[in-house]
Amino acid sequence: MEFEQLVNRHKDAVYRQMVRACGNQADAEDVLQDALLNAYRALDTLRDRAAFQAWLVRIGRNVCTRRRMKEALRPILDLPVPDMLAGTGPSAESQMIREDIGRCVKAALQGLPQGDRRVIELRDMEGLTAPAAAHELGITVPAVKSRLHRARARLRRQLDTCFR
Repeated sequence: MEFEQLVNRHKDAVYRQMVRACGNQADAEDVLQDALLNAYRALDTLRDRAAFQAWLVRIGRNVCTRRRMKEALRPILDLPVPDMLAGTGPSAESQMIREDIGRCVKAALQGLPQGDRRVIELRDMEGLTAPAAAHELGITVPAVKSRLHRARARLRRQLDTCFR
């Protein structure tokens, strides 16, 4: 009951901040729902109930950032193949392109140090939360965030050189 009261008191202000963070209302609504679910799951970690709004905003911004990261990688991983869309099956050329892209992404991931590769696998591929990834890796949540930031930057640089 207390969680519901906190949500009702702060959801409008948090929603407005999510619109600014995400750039549109549809994404802000989805992010707010995900943030509320994450907040409910982690409510026992909230030390000061007076800080609920700021805490929920932080969770929402993290959700929004993760969504943007996944969307940034989606064009690379989900390139449309016109002949497949037409129902004619993949041509030899489109199959080769898809295989080249797959090899490039795999090589970029393999080129990362083991710790960087593992944190990307846990957070971006398996979808684990930062606390869950920290537990799995045996490190702190701030260390997971720092390592993930470095790992994504390295992966981005490697993919940039591959796709030029």
